[in-house]
Amino acid sequence: MTNEARPQDPTSGHSSIFTPDDLHLFNEGTHTRLYGKLGAHLSQDSDQPGVRFAVWAPNAQSVSVVGDFNEWDGEVDPLHPRGHSGIWEGFAASARKGNRYKYFIRSRVGGYQVMKADPMGFRHEEPPSTASMIWDLDYEWQDESWMANRGTRQGLEQPISVYEVHLGSWRRDPDDPSRLRGYQELAPELARYVTELGFTHVQLLPIMEHPFYGSWGYQTTGYFAPSSRYGSPQDFMAMVDQLHQAGIGVILDWVPSHFPSDEHGLGFFDGTHLYEHADPRQGFHPDWESLIFNYGREEVRSFLLSSAHFWLDRYHVDGLRVDAVASMLYLDYSRKDGEWIPNEYGGRENLDAIRFLQQFNRDVYRAYPHTHTIAEESTAWPMVSRPTDLGGLGFGMKWDMGWMHDTLKYLARQPIHRRHHHDEITFRAIYAFNENFMLPLSHDEVVHGKGSLLNRMPGDAWQKRANLRLLLANQFFQPGKKLLFMGGELGQPSEWNHEGELDWGVLDDPAHGGIQRLVTDLNALYRREPSLHATDFDPQGFHWIMADDRDRSALAFLRTSPRETDHPPVLAIFNFTPVPRENVRIGIPMGGSWTELLNTDSQAYGGSDVGNLGTVDALPVPSHGHYHSLVLTLPPLGALALMPEG
Repeated sequence: MTNEARPQDPTSGHSSIFTPDDLHLFNEGTHTRLYGKLGAHLSQDSDQPGVRFAVWAPNAQSVSVVGDFNEWDGEVDPLHPRGHSGIWEGFAASARKGNRYKYFIRSRVGGYQVMKADPMGFRHEEPPSTASMIWDLDYEWQDESWMANRGTRQGLEQPISVYEVHLGSWRRDPDDPSRLRGYQELAPELARYVTELGFTHVQLLPIMEHPFYGSWGYQTTGYFAPSSRYGSPQDFMAMVDQLHQAGIGVILDWVPSHFPSDEHGLGFFDGTHLYEHADPRQGFHPDWESLIFNYGREEVRSFLLSSAHFWLDRYHVDGLRVDAVASMLYLDYSRKDGEWIPNEYGGRENLDAIRFLQQFNRDVYRAYPHTHTIAEESTAWPMVSRPTDLGGLGFGMKWDMGWMHDTLKYLARQPIHRRHHHDEITFRAIYAFNENFMLPLSHDEVVHGKGSLLNRMPGDAWQKRANLRLLLANQFFQPGKKLLFMGGELGQPSEWNHEGELDWGVLDDPAHGGIQRLVTDLNALYRREPSLHATDFDPQGFHWIMADDRDRSALAFLRTSPRETDHPPVLAIFNFTPVPRENVRIGIPMGGSWTELLNTDSQAYGGSDVGNLGTVDALPVPSHGHYHSLVLTLPPLGALALMPEG
């Protein structure tokens, strides 16, 4: 279609930026690059400066662009309909980069008129201001090495350990704690810290523009703009670039499940329910008092698909974690009888959302095969991380919310009662390989009165820290990729507060520094030993040794790699009571000497230094179905990892 004559803008003489192919794909719901067409685009003609604008508003009677370049006068720069596509476009010769603007829309319905921010805006004013800003995305990337090798770094058989971060409350300005530090200011410190602790990736709570800071970004209005609270688009590109140059991948939270009803945003955009369902039984989310996208509308699907591709394309991000997938899949999510509309077959499944998620995953993996999509899906919906051609949703990974809830519930119990609830800590093995799971200890677990991870643990201060070390070891030794929200690595005593910063001062206490040191060593061990990461999604790499010792609240399992002759197995053992266990016999598949790789009760981590003096010799005594065994001392509230020598 590149040789076709393009229609002219009737007032400016500029040819339309839309080809017939663009319009067809947009109206079909398959356009994935709308950010190059809709929105504000600076003229590339130095002899004719200005800005081309285009916006989708099919039920508008008229649309004009208003801004500080035309005194916000709705009569100066009118836009014109592009056939019957619903798109309005035009050229404003006086507009320049950095100008603020909105679309002034007069609806054909009910005399409604409104000024809206640009749904495709690349930059918006810093909240609480709500105008869009004319901007470009020019940037000289320096992450060629990372991008060229991303496929090997991010394979499902590779170690993936994610540090989850809320940028506004990770570190504040030490001279003015009320000031949010910017992308470029945070980047070198974040890259250095994540590198020192050994995480492979950072995951950022939504940085897309959002009017209410207290939503943590989950109430998005700017699906194509990083929040101006922290700087410009180029500033955010520089952050991603610097993390990549440090060898750290970047995953973004992305929220296609709902959006806020702020007047300048997407809601009731052209005097009709354009992006959302009109019926509140479909279009209003009771949990978050927000609006729900109409996934059955083709142009809405094009909008969301384009947003996903935008961050992967223009910002080089390495993955998208999709928020609240369960709320998209179920029509009755958080609704009582009579508050939802069944699908065409009378069921509760949102068929349009299912088709959208499958299309999203197919398109992303086709265009960016070395990235990841990750679902936050909290139910037992089948095949979330299985290919769409097999009937799955097509995600690369799924958060294991069951492991998170069961493990935290178990560890919150007093140790004396754990023997009665042993299944809570072993149940995961039944389903551990049904999906490609990521094990999250996320931001949701340290807010809204739940307390910090540390203070969810029972006992005195020493026992709380020991239990937290047990939790972290359980996460890292279990099959599945890892995610830890900031502060967990410090043993932060206080619940996360987005209005402040992490309790960095606790590191002055060696006991908290020990928890940070443990996370560093767990990351190093996880990355170093293929047995702990190469079979994260392969049931052949996990073997129970001792699963039913509920009386001692102990368990043991073996992790193996696909090539056991090259990479020896790792034996993980846990004692969930504060009583040291001596002379515990553990069956093993081979003889020889076994080295203690890690002991969470080490004095270096703040423990009591109960252990096995570094090395244990196997005995030719059968146990647990094996011909050899180790006789071990299990430290109180401790976890061990051992490996055969040689």
